[in-house]
Amino acid sequence: MSRIFIFVIGAIIATFAIVWFNRDVGMTMGMSNDDFVQMMSLVLLLAAVGVRTISGGNWGETARNFSAWAIIALVFVAGYQYRFELQAIASRVTLGLVPSRPQATVNADGSKVLVIEKSASGHFEIDSSVNSADVSFMIDTGASSIVLTLQDAQKAGIDPASLSYTVPVSTANGMSMAAPVSLDDIVIGDIVRRGLPALVAPEGRLDQSLLGMDYLNTLSGFSVAQDRLSLQD
Repeated sequence: MSRIFIFVIGAIIATFAIVWFNRDVGMTMGMSNDDFVQMMSLVLLLAAVGVRTISGGNWGETARNFSAWAIIALVFVAGYQYRFELQAIASRVTLGLVPSRPQATVNADGSKVLVIEKSASGHFEIDSSVNSADVSFMIDTGASSIVLTLQDAQKAGIDPASLSYTVPVSTANGMSMAAPVSLDDIVIGDIVRRGLPALVAPEGRLDQSLLGMDYLNTLSGFSVAQDRLSLQD
């Protein structure tokens, strides 16, 4: 029985891996991913019971084995069918632990949404990658631009010597001049934006990089509810 169990668990993992690989296509071996998972659960159930029966089990033991493997198959199928709900629960747990890390969740229509929990400071802060460098932004709907601190700009590979501070901006520290740049990419969760304009603030004029409307306007929507910010690609 232990060998059969190991085989079935391995087959379940392999099935999930195949479906995950084909998630964008939605098809596996000429059938929908849902149908493929259901077919595999039935095949594994019949194979497990068949092997046990052939190996010499009596009818009573075969019936018990059938019931046990039927439960495993049911859990397998149910886990796949309710994968979006389970993912949402996992995301909510992670949100409470790391508020600045965007968590992917799924709407009822299957569309992906990134959710950010409000930080202890009362702001929405989000971890991202800018030009392949880790940058933490504060989301500011009152800012029109993406504004980087000089330190974050340097991490993103922008040469301070190439900056020309010609754009007037208003910051928490008063009026200042900022340098226009173009970013290769900004990656937040599964959302990727390329070639967005941004500004670089002079050293000491900005405490944290800001993610303004130039970024938010590239989304299909964003909303705030119950101290959570949702970004929809």
